[in-house]
Amino acid sequence: MAKIAILERKCIGCGLCAGNCPFGAIDMKDGKPELNAACKVCGICVKSCPEKAILKLETKVDSVDKTKWNDILVFAEVSGGQLHPVCLELIGKARELAKNVNYQVKAVLVGSGVSAFAEELCHYGVSEIAVYDDPALSYFRADAYAACVEDYIKYAHPSVVLVGATSLGRSLAPRLSTRFHTGLTADCTKLELRENTDLVQIRPAFGGNIMAQIITTNTRPQFATVRYKVMNAPARGEEATGEILTRKIPKGVGDSKASCVSVEPIPPKKSISDAEILVVGGRGLQKETDLDMIKELAQLLGGDWATTRPLVEKGWNTNDRQIGLSGRTVRPRLIITCGVSGAIQFTACMNGSDHIVAINTDPNAPIFDVAHIAIVGDLYEIVPALIQQLKEAQA
Repeated sequence: MAKIAILERKCIGCGLCAGNCPFGAIDMKDGKPELNAACKVCGICVKSCPEKAILKLETKVDSVDKTKWNDILVFAEVSGGQLHPVCLELIGKARELAKNVNYQVKAVLVGSGVSAFAEELCHYGVSEIAVYDDPALSYFRADAYAACVEDYIKYAHPSVVLVGATSLGRSLAPRLSTRFHTGLTADCTKLELRENTDLVQIRPAFGGNIMAQIITTNTRPQFATVRYKVMNAPARGEEATGEILTRKIPKGVGDSKASCVSVEPIPPKKSISDAEILVVGGRGLQKETDLDMIKELAQLLGGDWATTRPLVEKGWNTNDRQIGLSGRTVRPRLIITCGVSGAIQFTACMNGSDHIVAINTDPNAPIFDVAHIAIVGDLYEIVPALIQQLKEAQA
């Protein structure tokens, strides 16, 4: 790690460092420079100091013994009395990554009455399933669940821990990474495992303008959360393999300061993430009523409809029907985008679809880079024509 040091005995208080800092990270107090939290350790102040009073120091970071941390652990979330589908997708990806370094894939279940789900996970190529089954875990409490998973991590020493980017997972994963003083990358869209067991965690950054590759090189385990519908779930095997390990809950879990006062189930709601066919309206739509033809086309195809973020910001749609990093991730059999430019924030959350049809007037639109069928044209001519043909076919 690097840091900036200021030698006060050599500083003449000229202020050149503060004036040249692009981040405003140097404050002049009593004629002397002081660093604030905005410092990015870029080193421009070092070069601008005429008295050589500012130094960039490299400090050595102790690295963990990676040979003591092995295998990939998947947190198998149970919500609403069911195994969340995202955990199967994580198991599928974990098995793919494990082949490169001869790792095993393990899973951990936490809750009340979850032992039956461990038997189901045995059909998906998991070598070991740790189960923390206790009435004290009948509802989610972040501290209690984190204590259980922490207990198993200390027992098994996995190199990688994968958690679904669900409401529960987004609360659990940061608590775990903090307990182990290690890194966490949220909402990964791609994962790779190097031969030295470093996990390359890939996700959009800087507003989706770049795909960042994040690596945790000096600590273990490596934590990452992944959205639902991003990875491929493995096929269920006929034979049940793997060992079910029943674990006792750690001491103090039952004494959590958090308590459940009441539970009110949320009524089941249809999600665009589960749709097999989707029609998506983008910035190319001129007015809110134009969404009617998007909805009509979706209905005729027996599918659902969605939009991009700009239409949500205009108030034309709600977040639960938005595709993108700040919305939902989808993987339908067929998706038709209408007037969607194809920014990476959008494409990263739908490029796993089986068939992508894109309609846009701009032949250079980024959406065509991921589309299987590219239609360069006016959506106000093409969509009504598709609707008419579907009506005639159904008649």
